[in-house]
Amino acid sequence: MISWLLKRPLWMNLLIGFGLAILLFLVWLSSLSWFTKHGRSVVVPSVVGISVDQATSLLESRGFEVVIEDSIYSDSLPPLQVIRQLPDSAESVKEGRTIFLTIARVVPPEVSMPSLRGQTFRNAEMILRSMDLKIGDTIYRRDFARNAVIDQLYQGIPITPGSLIRKGSVIDLVLGNGVGEQEILVPDLLGLRYPEALTLLEQLGLGTGVLLLSPPLTDTLGGFIIRQEPTPRLGDSVTNRIRTGQLIDLWLGNTPPVRDSIPANLND
Repeated sequence: MISWLLKRPLWMNLLIGFGLAILLFLVWLSSLSWFTKHGRSVVVPSVVGISVDQATSLLESRGFEVVIEDSIYSDSLPPLQVIRQLPDSAESVKEGRTIFLTIARVVPPEVSMPSLRGQTFRNAEMILRSMDLKIGDTIYRRDFARNAVIDQLYQGIPITPGSLIRKGSVIDLVLGNGVGEQEILVPDLLGLRYPEALTLLEQLGLGTGVLLLSPPLTDTLGGFIIRQEPTPRLGDSVTNRIRTGQLIDLWLGNTPPVRDSIPANLND
C-alpha cells in the first residue's frame, strides 16, 4: 500500500486523501441523526399522584430513565407518592430522556419544638402550622390570661422548647380560661364616665361584658355608668366579690345616676 502511494504523484495522493475525508464526513453526518435520535420523540405520561414504584414501571416501559431528584414531607399525601415530575406530562421529548421525580417522604423530618407559652391561641396555631405541626386538644385551666397558652403537651406530657419532634406531630395546648384564682371586691363604677370605668377594670384585671346604651345616648365615650352587674354589694351591707378575669356588664346613660333612686331594672 505504501509503495503504491509512493509511485503516485503528490497531487494525486492529496486528492485521494481529500476524497476520503469528505467520504468520512458524509458517513458521520448521516449517522448523527441515528446517534441523537433526531426526529424521534415521545410524549411524557403523567405520573403525579401515583406511587414511585408505579411511576417507575410506567416510565421505564416507555423507554425513559427515572431519577428520584428530591423528597418532600407532606402530611396530606401518602409516603412515596409522586409530587412533581420534570419534564411535565404531555411534553414531547426524545426517546430515552431522563424523568426527574419528587416524591413524598416516608419518615417526616425533625423540627425544634417552639416555645408557645404566653402566646395567644391564634399565634400558637400560626406558629405550629408554619412548622408543619398539628394542634390537638385544647384544655382550659383557670388562669387570668384568657386564651393564652399556659403549657404545651406532646402525647400528654409537657414538651420543652427546643426538643426535637417530627413534623406532623400533634401538640395539645393548655389555655387560660380568663378567670384567675384571686378574688377581689366588685368595684363601684356607678357615676363614672365609660372611659374611666374601662381604665379601672383594666387595672383590676376585669373585663367588660354586655354594654347597653340608655336612649337617647349614642356616644359611649360621653356616657356615664348608670348600672352594673354584678353590683358592689349584695343587699345593704354584704360586699360582693369577683374573680380576676371575669366580666362586668355595664349600662350607660347621658347623666350620672342619683344613687338613692337607681332603678333595680332599667327595662321595667
